[in-house]
Amino acid sequence: MNPSSDARTLGEFLRARRAGLDPRECGLPRTGSRRVAGLRREEVALLAAISVDYYTRLEQGRVQASAAVLETLSRALRLDEDQQSYLYEVAGRTDDLPRRTRRPAQQVRPAMRRLLAQLPETPALVLGRRLDVLAWNRPAVALYTDFAAIPPDRRNYLRLMFTDPAVRELHREWEHDARDAVAALRMEAGADPDDPGLARLVGDLTLRDADFRAWWAEHRVNSATYGTKQYRHPLVGDLTLDCDTWAGGDGSGQRLMVLTTEAGSPSHDALRILTAWTADRADRTNTGPAETRTP
Repeated sequence: MNPSSDARTLGEFLRARRAGLDPRECGLPRTGSRRVAGLRREEVALLAAISVDYYTRLEQGRVQASAAVLETLSRALRLDEDQQSYLYEVAGRTDDLPRRTRRPAQQVRPAMRRLLAQLPETPALVLGRRLDVLAWNRPAVALYTDFAAIPPDRRNYLRLMFTDPAVRELHREWEHDARDAVAALRMEAGADPDDPGLARLVGDLTLRDADFRAWWAEHRVNSATYGTKQYRHPLVGDLTLDCDTWAGGDGSGQRLMVLTTEAGSPSHDALRILTAWTADRADRTNTGPAETRTP
């Protein structure tokens, strides 16, 4: 079968784009000598979660790309909006181009802020769309990390689980907790599949982490609002905390996540020590609590 003009153009664009990418930029090790610049075909296929044979036939113009494949290729090849539009055009699928709807900035609800302020000894977070961390109290900083030091566009609970070594080490059952978080994001994706922020997050983590790539492809969903988390903090040791999440009723998607433990238990005593130590350090350095900061 002779490839059509559009099919040849698509193949040329795919070859040019992968040739212009640095493997390390895509989270791939650059080892050994390379006969060609940029990514190999098998590397693009891996990042896009398609077979090497299928991707090869795409470049050769011997097969028509589906909308789902174009979406994964857009992430794997790190296409900007103009490049993505061009990809869909030469593939003959402009009707399938993801809609870009501008979403309002996420603002923490006043009631959520009040709740954070009224939980002086209990770690609590306000999570928004895509599990973005919108606000936190001082005990949450003591347990997890200094959220204020993280750029707002990177301040995401799931991203920290996979990319921050300290947060990753904190979870004694990291694989269990990370898989649950991936499943929660997958549940959210079903409700708002056209969210560009979600696409960026998923694309970035897909390129960065093989575990995320595999678990996202499982399409497992999770809407659980409670559970138990096992932590190992470098300052106070092991903690067993109950995790409960309450959703706001205003349709904003904001959720309050609170971590508690039984009074008088070793975990309760350790958490009080940790929170007091962090508060004392904050007072001495004049940093204060970061309770209501939003991206």
